[in-house]
Amino acid sequence: MYKSNQLFPVTQVGSWPRSRTLLKALRDKQKDRITAEEFHKIADQEAKRCVQYQLEADVDILVEGEHHRDNFYSFLTDRLNGTQLMSLAKMLDTIENKESFEEMLDTLDVPASSIKNPTCVGKLSRKEPLTLHEFKFVKSFTDKPVKITLPGPYLLTRSMWVGAYSKNGYNNKLEMADDIVSILREELCDLRDAGCEFVQFDEPVLTEIVMSEDCDRRTFM
Repeated sequence: MYKSNQLFPVTQVGSWPRSRTLLKALRDKQKDRITAEEFHKIADQEAKRCVQYQLEADVDILVEGEHHRDNFYSFLTDRLNGTQLMSLAKMLDTIENKESFEEMLDTLDVPASSIKNPTCVGKLSRKEPLTLHEFKFVKSFTDKPVKITLPGPYLLTRSMWVGAYSKNGYNNKLEMADDIVSILREELCDLRDAGCEFVQFDEPVLTEIVMSEDCDRRTFM
């Protein structure tokens, strides 16, 4: 069990800045110019550098920096059955509320083709652990506690459900949410059993419950 004599233990919040080398490797992987294995070798080096900086700064609780992910939650597409990474442009003709969807795109001020979302297209299950490799990688360099971050079930349910595709696996959004919770629970148990003492589930869109009257509108990160 982690114990600290410090009143305010220090840890990293959010992803670590990505180098030009890693960003190029990510683009190459997405366009099938390099394999996933080649990408992960580059990501390993960047994550190692991130860990070394934290050790030099004597950070109390270390993170991997999310170097092996394309973004905070779309990386799940590679590790879950029943998902497909879709651009928002592809979803435009099938989205439930086109007016609200187009308003969101105007607010984001980015092309719909540039944002990709992990969309549920069938029954969800883990093909492999989601973040266990991140934990083991960082732990190989230190005896200090390691923190793993995961997207929470509310965020994933709001973003992954696109009725035209998701109904291939589920009758409704709540049914899909049950499997998302089970998947995250499986991952949490694997991390616990591997010795991980800190797991952070992020739920940024929960603010809409308090700040917005429309809590069922489309969410993409």
